[in-house]
Amino acid sequence: MRAILAVFRKEFRENLRDRRTVISALIFGPLFGPLLFAGALQLMVERGTSQDERRITLAVSHAERAPNLLDHLREHGVTIEQVAYDDAAARAAVIERRHKVVLVIPEDYGERFTAARPAPVLLYADASDAYDDRNAGRIRMLLHQYNLTIARLRLVARGVDPVSVAAVAVQDIDVSTPATRSVLALGALSYLVLLTMLMGGLYLAIDATAGERERGSLEPLLTVPVPRSHLIYGKILAACAYMLLSLVLTVTAFAILLQFVGLERFGMSANFDFRVAALVVLACAPLSLLGASIMTIVAAYTRSYREAQTWLGFVLLVPTLPLMFASVMGVRPTTALMAVPSLSQHFLITSLLRDEAIPGAYLALSIGVTLALGALLAALAGGLYRREKVLG
Repeated sequence: MRAILAVFRKEFRENLRDRRTVISALIFGPLFGPLLFAGALQLMVERGTSQDERRITLAVSHAERAPNLLDHLREHGVTIEQVAYDDAAARAAVIERRHKVVLVIPEDYGERFTAARPAPVLLYADASDAYDDRNAGRIRMLLHQYNLTIARLRLVARGVDPVSVAAVAVQDIDVSTPATRSVLALGALSYLVLLTMLMGGLYLAIDATAGERERGSLEPLLTVPVPRSHLIYGKILAACAYMLLSLVLTVTAFAILLQFVGLERFGMSANFDFRVAALVVLACAPLSLLGASIMTIVAAYTRSYREAQTWLGFVLLVPTLPLMFASVMGVRPTTALMAVPSLSQHFLITSLLRDEAIPGAYLALSIGVTLALGALLAALAGGLYRREKVLG
């Protein structure tokens, strides 16, 4: 152990003097990533709040044909802008962004409305634009409310109780909590935490293997009277230390910044205090050994710093692919999936954010399998550096 710890101290101190490693592992990733995420989240909250509060401007063609309908819209915060568009002009106005939403009242609207027949209106919007489609959604909701109001009045005029035509009354019961709803906004947090942690040891893993080979210092190092595997284990341990530092700084930054985002405006609460942050660090820490070992193995087959940097850039995608799969497919944790490194950490972080109880078996399986696989790959890395071919 003394040899391993000696190499660990050497690599750790030397890389503290490396500006690139310090910026990547301890400053850029751990601070810039959470700041960018929290800033984007805050912007989303502010934008969503302003959209709900501000008035909508609706372009209406032939407004004189539906005065009562327009009065209903005005009462609910809609500003009416009268235009004279036919079908082609309304489409062009929305496509060219001159109007976000256009409502066209057909010529037979009044006649059909008076005859108690369905009176058509044409609503033009661009569904591919999420921002504009949200405005169109508010208009659709108001038109639906007006439709229901008129329908009830017509039934009352004919002596029919409107309640009698409602065959089924659906009552929505939302069992979610503010903490569980927050995952809708914080879904990418686990991805950022794991990616930033792995980035923390990237440059050290490259420099300690391919970098030393390129500088010509690897061969003299491997000739010292210490088992080569111990030298590599020390380098892996140093990479793990930087990953853990990056993890702690990233999670701490999230714990601080998420308190100021203001998710409460949407009925959510960021369940990410320092207790949860400590549990996130505990859940993700085992992945550092696996990540450092993989990077060391890949770097063993490269001959230059640039080549190693290229290959390890692809390696960083491997732990994040299961997270993307889980998000797209809506996968829920199972015993089998908790044995998949990175994916199991994603499930643990999500459960902590949702303030859900984590089964002890799941936690033990995630930590145990990740550590075992990391130790196996570390041993494999040590075996690779015992070969003379590694110096070629």
